[in-house]
Amino acid sequence: MNSRLEIVPEVAEALENGRPVVALESTIISHGMPWPKNLETALEVEAEVRAAGAVPATVAILGGKLKAGLSRSELERLARAGHSAVKASRRDIPRLLVSGGIGATTVAGTMIVASMAGIRIFATGGIGGVHRGAGQSWDVSADLEELARTSVAVVCAGAKAILDLPMTLEYLETRGVPVIGYRTSELPAFYTSKSGLRLEERAESPEEIASLLLAKWGCGLEGGAIIANPIPEEWSMDPAAIGDVISQAIALANEAGIKGKEVTPFLLAKVSELTDGNSLEANIALVKNNARLAAALSVAISVAVSKAEKGLS
Repeated sequence: MNSRLEIVPEVAEALENGRPVVALESTIISHGMPWPKNLETALEVEAEVRAAGAVPATVAILGGKLKAGLSRSELERLARAGHSAVKASRRDIPRLLVSGGIGATTVAGTMIVASMAGIRIFATGGIGGVHRGAGQSWDVSADLEELARTSVAVVCAGAKAILDLPMTLEYLETRGVPVIGYRTSELPAFYTSKSGLRLEERAESPEEIASLLLAKWGCGLEGGAIIANPIPEEWSMDPAAIGDVISQAIALANEAGIKGKEVTPFLLAKVSELTDGNSLEANIALVKNNARLAAALSVAISVAVSKAEKGLS
């Protein structure tokens, strides 16, 4: 066991006994939402995972440890820290372990810790990807490289709509990352269920997704997968309207000289401001929706593995 990894007893017991576990990221808590909405949402998302039959494991870096599972007080500490917490991706982990600083894990950071702990399923809002204008800036999220190398499936509402979605999908194809649409043949666009981008793979049930993932990993094809779960229809925003808002937010970011890992939280905050908070509520709804599907998928994998071990079909 990695001496830097700390798994809370509830999660450790579940993993030891083959019970379903779902990893959850923490950047959404520190950088994605304001206090106290961020703490409320973190607790509600964990509750959604439990209600669907799995154990939640929110991931962060605290006190020089990689944490798989947080107590309520640790969740609150992270939520209150807000933007003072480091957005922790692969490159940031060693520094945070040595300094003992607060690290809120990105999609990539969460995948790394989840994989170390033995957690295969992870729920988030949307993945990072290729930023608009990346041909000049080379701004491509480390999430995409992590998906290519780390065997954790990420349930999300597609890539964040502030990104270049066609380029992101092309990058994932090049790196061999399956993008499986859950009851959809089109890549969801975070705030909306439609992007106009066709997916090669579609699944109609958690059990079907579980079969695909177990087949991938069972034959030695390492790396992650994306389970693209559209935002619930009642929360889906008008594509043209949200597109205009995102364009305004990007223009403001460019004017302010915002770059690197500060771009995404800046844009999400501006989109929320420009939509009078409607985008934030949509974000919360889609995260909960993804948590429910991730829990159902984790349950389906646990059942399938258990049957295989008993020699049942």
